[in-house]
Amino acid sequence: MASPHIITPREQLDFDLQGDIPRYWLDGHPFKSRFFDAMSVTFPEGERYFISCVRDFADAVTDPQLKQDIKDFTRQEGQHGMVHRQFNERLRAQGVDVDRLEGFTRWLLFGVMRRFFSRRHTLADTAACEHLTAIMARAFFTRQAMAAADPRVHAMYTWHAMEETEHKAVAFDVMQQVAKVGYLRRSYALLEATFSFNLQVLLFTFAMLKTDGFSRAQRLRMLLPSLWWVYGRRGIFTRHMRPYLRYFKPGFHPWNEALPDNYHLWLETFERTGDPLQAGQAVHAVTHTA
Repeated sequence: MASPHIITPREQLDFDLQGDIPRYWLDGHPFKSRFFDAMSVTFPEGERYFISCVRDFADAVTDPQLKQDIKDFTRQEGQHGMVHRQFNERLRAQGVDVDRLEGFTRWLLFGVMRRFFSRRHTLADTAACEHLTAIMARAFFTRQAMAAADPRVHAMYTWHAMEETEHKAVAFDVMQQVAKVGYLRRSYALLEATFSFNLQVLLFTFAMLKTDGFSRAQRLRMLLPSLWWVYGRRGIFTRHMRPYLRYFKPGFHPWNEALPDNYHLWLETFERTGDPLQAGQAVHAVTHTA
């Protein structure tokens, strides 16, 4: 299935990440801020892993459009890793042991997954993770998710999310058309990726809160309301269960899922201004206001 729009690599973007961003940049809330910070720490190694898993099959691709999509996917994911490394430098300056957390991610993805699992399986894992990130692109912009975010961090996550929606089908198409991954492996990979990603992010979140000086008792008191914010009946992730579950339909394809409502607004604003901060602010204005 052809992509309904062009995958556009955007480089040398400035989000002012060296500015005076507060430690708890999301609603002044330690858990909410650190939850997204924990995701950021996983991204540089995660993006490198996705690129590697797709490239495993690049030489076998014969379709010219898919070949170009792989190149553009690689450039976008490479930029995501670079920008999140810049953001993660802020965390390092706050005392977070970024090297240890990134080292764990690297060990999990390259020391375990790439070492002990087949290339077809790691590609299926990549396609599953791309489905998760496409859903996150919607989840980030519900009113309850990032309404009170610092505008610079909000803009960074907005840009990342919008580009995820542009290339959300690339790994899936390689998996289906070239690697010929079957339905059972595809489905199992999503369950595996969902469990491992969420567990890792939660562990990283609480490691950061410990670094911040919160006692075990304080962290436990945060636990239930924070988990409800993420996984409760109307949590930022669970409210999007329907598109998540559609991955298990035998005839599923990522382009059967609609783009986020604010994608075209973001794209128009960015193309007009060339400024990712203004594009992020435009999305914030229509998403998080009544």
